[in-house]
Amino acid sequence: MTLRAAQLLLVAGVALFYTLIVLNNATDYGSNYEFVRHVMMMDSTFPENHAMWRAVNSPSMHSAFYVGIIGWEAATMLLCWWGALQMARALCGAETAFEGAKRWAIAGLTLGLLMWLVAFLSIGGEWFLMWQSKMWNGQEAAFRMFAVLGIVMLLVMQREREGGLGLRVRRRLRVHRVD
Repeated sequence: MTLRAAQLLLVAGVALFYTLIVLNNATDYGSNYEFVRHVMMMDSTFPENHAMWRAVNSPSMHSAFYVGIIGWEAATMLLCWWGALQMARALCGAETAFEGAKRWAIAGLTLGLLMWLVAFLSIGGEWFLMWQSKMWNGQEAAFRMFAVLGIVMLLVMQREREGGLGLRVRRRLRVHRVD
């Protein structure tokens, strides 16, 4: 039961985190829009680098990319909340029910991992050379979030061992309910 509770609480924690991200990006749109805009314009990369042809100077493209990120975050948030709810419903149930309930959380965590890996580390970091910017470099934060989500994912993917304390406690509870 302890492993199940830890898995559930960590997924709920990720869902809460993404809720705050979406809220912040929706209510303070301009702050992170500036980040996206500067990364895409590559205006603070090394002078005279030979990859400036990659820069995107279109405000509509900046907005589209940023709205896409917010949508991606919202989808991650919803999947994690739904996964946490399904895991909570199956918390005291059979192992197969709980394992099945984790699929929504795994989908949300995967989507979150892909966002940090693809949108931030790959596209922002390598395509737009974000790593060259002292002011607009979000790679450390992106890696930190990728690592946090990866650790949560690894824990969520763990299955209970047969005969573990949680299974014995549930079996005793079932026996007492029958008596």
